[in-house]
Order: sequence, then C-alpha cells, then structure tokens
Amino acid sequence: MSAQQNLLDNIGIVLLHPKYPENIGSVARAAWNMGITNIAVVSNEYPVHARMAKLATHNAAHLLDQMTVHETLGEALAPFSQVIGTTARRGRQRIPAKPPRKIMENILPMLPENKVAFLFGPEDCGLSKEALSYCQQTSAIPTADFSSLNLAQAVAIHCYEIFHAVVYEQKKPLPAPKIANSRELENMFQFVDRTLSHIDLLHDKSHDYYMRNIRQFLGRVQMSARETTIIRGVCRQFLANAKSDTKK
Repeated sequence: MSAQQNLLDNIGIVLLHPKYPENIGSVARAAWNMGITNIAVVSNEYPVHARMAKLATHNAAHLLDQMTVHETLGEALAPFSQVIGTTARRGRQRIPAKPPRKIMENILPMLPENKVAFLFGPEDCGLSKEALSYCQQTSAIPTADFSSLNLAQAVAIHCYEIFHAVVYEQKKPLPAPKIANSRELENMFQFVDRTLSHIDLLHDKSHDYYMRNIRQFLGRVQMSARETTIIRGVCRQFLANAKSDTKK
C-alpha cells in the first residue's frame, strides 16, 4: 500500500469558507477512511476545534491537528498543480463539469509528480466564478433530477472515487511531467492580464470573459514551471519596451 499511499498523499481537500466546524470534522472522517490526509481550510478565523473533533471522531482527530488554515484561496491552492472545482451548477461560462470517475482518469497519471486539490465551496452557495477561475477542471456528482448533497457527502464520494482509482484502477499510467503549480500560474496570469490590458484587448466589458477563457485554455495545456516563466518573461519584456517607447 506504500506506493498507493504516496499517490494519495499528493491529494488535498480544500474547503472554502465552510459555515460549520462540524462539517470540517465530518470531512476529516470521510477523508481518513479513504487514506487522504491533507485538508486545508480557507477561513477568516480558526474553526472551533472541539466542534470539529466531535464529528471527526477520535480516529480522524489527528487530521484536524495537521490541517492548514489560510486567509486566501490563492494561498491555500499555491502548492497544487491541478485544481478540481466541485460544483452542481451549470452555465455557459463555466468549465464543463465531468463526473468524479472521469476526473480520476484524467488526474491519475499526474499524481506521481504533481499535487492535486479538490476544491469545495461553502455549503449554502457553492463555488463562485472567482473561485472557479483557479480550477483547471470541474467535477459534478450525477444525481437523479435532484441535487441536494451536503458538504461531507460530496467529499466522501470524491474521496471514494480517488481511493478506488488509486487502489483498483491504477495499472501503469503513462508518466506525466511535473506541471506548474497554482502560484506559478497565477503569477503568469497577472503578466498576461497586464499585457493584454496594455494593448487594449481587455475592454472593461469583456475583461472577465477574455481572461476566463485564457485561463481555461492555458490550464488545459498543463504548462511546466519553466514555460510559465518564459511567458512571464515575454510579457515583462513587452511591457518594458512599451514603457520605453512611451517615453520617447
């Protein structure tokens, strides 16, 4: 199980502003049942430990002690090279969602060399467009006409599918290279945004539309850290030359 556990150790469960500490405890319990030990929470304050531990039970309480709490989503996702947003919503401007089992087929080859996060939104409203902009893929659990899964249930289903894929479906996946993490991608997107704004491609009304599509496209490419550095360097040089020309 050691090789499989190494793959599971590259999985992270990220909870964005969960409303109730008890739900965090239930998530820890579900994750620990499936061998997943990395949990991160985005919150303005540290959740009440006693309330979390009550639902985690003594078996998974240790996950709460090693859980990380972050003030911003960008900080929480920084180490991860692939972010899967979980959502039940549909929309033309959203990344097309796939069922969890299909998502596992996509990420399994990445796990030996990359950290993968599954991002879960607040219980009452799910992930916003802004939060989904960090995601390269989205996952939606198929249901029979009515979608009313709570946070712990959604996490448990995804954790089971992860465990099933790693333990039972893994043959010898084609090696996947190490790809850029979220921090490296976000640094690159800042320079892309500034460059496109400078040439007036990103008008006020279409800015979010263009950047959302650029993010989705470059996210699918699965760029390496070196490639993000090259693009960032090209943008930086362009902006420097443009500034120099303006002074002439």
